[in-house]
Amino acid sequence: MRTKAVATAALLTLALTACGAEIAPAGGAAAGSAHYPVTVDNCGAKATFKTKPARVVTNDVGITELMLALGLADRMAGYVMPDEKGQVDKVAWKDGYAGTTWLSKQQITKEIVLEARADLVFAGWHYGFSDADGFTPQALAGLGIDSYVLSESCRSGKGPERGVMSPLDALYTDLANLGEIFDVRDRADRLIAGFRAQVAAVPQPEQRPSVFLYDSGEDKPYTSGRFAAPEEIIAKAGGRNVMGDLADSWTTVGWESVVQRNPEVIVINNYGETGAEAKRKFLKSFPPLAGVSAIRNDRIFVLDYVDLVESPRNPAAITALAAYLRGVTAG
Repeated sequence: MRTKAVATAALLTLALTACGAEIAPAGGAAAGSAHYPVTVDNCGAKATFKTKPARVVTNDVGITELMLALGLADRMAGYVMPDEKGQVDKVAWKDGYAGTTWLSKQQITKEIVLEARADLVFAGWHYGFSDADGFTPQALAGLGIDSYVLSESCRSGKGPERGVMSPLDALYTDLANLGEIFDVRDRADRLIAGFRAQVAAVPQPEQRPSVFLYDSGEDKPYTSGRFAAPEEIIAKAGGRNVMGDLADSWTTVGWESVVQRNPEVIVINNYGETGAEAKRKFLKSFPPLAGVSAIRNDRIFVLDYVDLVESPRNPAAITALAAYLRGVTAG
């Protein structure tokens, strides 16, 4: 249960300290301003914030950069991110990264967020939250810590499937919600408008090459269904996701289905100990794929992990892939 609303700054300090948080006056209106309380819809549930979160812990690079893109580094206690996903270009939000703390390069845990005295954890299902590990919004609530769930990762039922809206809508939804939660809605609206314009400016071809997103896996490939970010990155870039009929976000399929759908282009998700070049070599030497159009014509394009999960880098990824696909259709 969240701490009760209070009337004075002294009581607010006591309330936040009780759940392991401190007042952080920078970054916009005062925490006890008339803007609060605010309620947002998060994955189909109402989430109410009585005050502006002051010590946020984020998990993973895309989630962290949503906060940084909104200028909210001063509201962060830090972020958790493995080296394999953290060694990416941070120029756009260099100052933001410098203004907060890399808390851990391992898996996020209750111990990490307690030590950081977090008052809010921003993560997602399979982006930190896990029933198996006992790291869930419900478990954090029992510790007096609020949660916000990444909209790309919203569970769509009782099973493991995720996704309740189109990927770009998930990005815009989270930016708008964060704008409300942190009282920076003007910043959020400007970002959303800019991203919408950037995506709308990408020309759509008459012929749409078929594209397979390869994340990882040799026995069975891990890929994107219609609710993960690559679905709209591919579609808005002028392509067609061959696995777009799967009502899930990130999921495993069989190589037989890849061969059957015969993609003209393969997009590699570049991250992990097995980098893009090793993945390329595997795909080109894997006998079942020898007859697939993308392999025969060496049409393999690489995007970084942060481009392909929900993040403020999605629109730029669309622009980059669109330029590549135009070369495919022209050739």
